[in-house]
Amino acid sequence: EVQIDVLWKESVGDGADKQFLKLIPAVQADRVYAADRYGKLQARNTVNGDLVWQSDSELAYSAGPGIGREVLVMGCTSGEVAAYDIATGEQKWIANAPSEVQAVPVIAKGTVIIRTTDGKVIALREGDGARLWLSESSVPALSIRGAGAPIIVDNTVLIGAANGKMQALQLSDGKSLWEATIAMPTGRSEVERLVDLDVDPVQSRGAIFISSFTGGTSSVSEVDGDVIWRNPDISSYAGMSADYRYLYVTDVHSEVSQLDQRNGASLWKQKDLHNRQLTAPIVYDNYVVVGDYEGYVHWLSANDGRQLGRIQISSSPVETQPVVVDGTVYVYAKDGTLAALKAR
Repeated sequence: EVQIDVLWKESVGDGADKQFLKLIPAVQADRVYAADRYGKLQARNTVNGDLVWQSDSELAYSAGPGIGREVLVMGCTSGEVAAYDIATGEQKWIANAPSEVQAVPVIAKGTVIIRTTDGKVIALREGDGARLWLSESSVPALSIRGAGAPIIVDNTVLIGAANGKMQALQLSDGKSLWEATIAMPTGRSEVERLVDLDVDPVQSRGAIFISSFTGGTSSVSEVDGDVIWRNPDISSYAGMSADYRYLYVTDVHSEVSQLDQRNGASLWKQKDLHNRQLTAPIVYDNYVVVGDYEGYVHWLSANDGRQLGRIQISSSPVETQPVVVDGTVYVYAKDGTLAALKAR
């Protein structure tokens, strides 16, 4: 029902190259930034895909880029955090983290927030990479690979952890403001007790939305962490997005659901893409867009979830959430294919 045009398609090195990494394109002004796992970082023109600059290093990137006022920040498999000039790609500083950086760095008010695989949250100064504070939480003996990116609301850093808890930290000094139990481990085996909060939280109108690997999807008050509602039937590790009224979640079976933000009620579920290893959905206008394991990008109706169209940008999986800016959808496949798509 919709025609999807490929505005341009380019290659960013080797992409994630068979690894599960959080290398997600970032868009600011007229540039889209993307990196591969072997140290290649590119800035391209959003209109035609032309290369603006390229930075090559020997670092093994695992997450990013995160965008600040003047720098891009990349996290690395071996624990380094590297910052680059947003205009030229020149490396500005490099700092060390205790272990692999598994979430896209988040930058606000001159502070870079880093999540590592061993449960630590580190704040670095945007200007020079100096460490400002460190916070840590317990990590279960068994957890699924990955970590959700923190979100920053006003002066508060909100983070979901592998132990099923969400915590709020003060941006300035890392002081704990509150901690809420979102999902409780149940079952006898370690696998049954996995409750990782690995999706990127979503904030809307005073509520934080978060989903657990087995513990359902919840709405939490951003003020004190009180659970407003919980939908135990829809669990996710892929992710979610929101518009003005609804929440869109890709669950553990790769079925996409629309939930009411007020009470968590499921309004529709798209089951035709079952087990296609869908990305987190991104919603814009009347569309919901997801990528899959065969390199297809699917357009769904935000009204009822029906399929409106699809296009294959690569034979390699699309694992990272598409990015939408000004009606253009930027998709990054695992083999390094970066494409700009538009529906009409």
